[in-house]
Amino acid sequence: MKRAVYPGSFDPMTLGHLDIIKRASEMFDILIVAVLNNNQKNPLFSVDERVKILKRATEGLPNVQVDSFSGLLCDYAYKNDLHVAVRGLRAVTDFEYELQLAQTNRVLSGGKLDTIFLSTSLEYSYLSSSGVKEIAYFGGDISKTVPDYVADMIHEKYKQN
Repeated sequence: MKRAVYPGSFDPMTLGHLDIIKRASEMFDILIVAVLNNNQKNPLFSVDERVKILKRATEGLPNVQVDSFSGLLCDYAYKNDLHVAVRGLRAVTDFEYELQLAQTNRVLSGGKLDTIFLSTSLEYSYLSSSGVKEIAYFGGDISKTVPDYVADMIHEKYKQN
């Protein structure tokens, strides 16, 4: 059975993330979307909220599972017997950072974790979670960047602040 992990902070999950999830789910028998709990960042959504958002977004994809983790991806992959990580690339500027991460994970895993890169669909190549948050913070239209229920949740968060 071919299994892979698609790790990320997903704060918030965008239509670009969902595009990568759908496409990767067609390549693997099981795709685990793993939400990173990064204590060094101040996220808009808690890990539990992000997991719930992703579960809702992927409910029509039966081979997609959603989980969360803290720490190093290579440790999570080892504990879950995963040998492939999926990463999305929007532009060539992402590649240098992602390649360094992939090489680091391969070394730290003793050569047991490989990374495959999927280039994002052109219609989502401009999207980033930080960009979505900034647009929403200033009252801009994010309806073409995230699912409607996520847009509502983002706007609600900014009303509370």
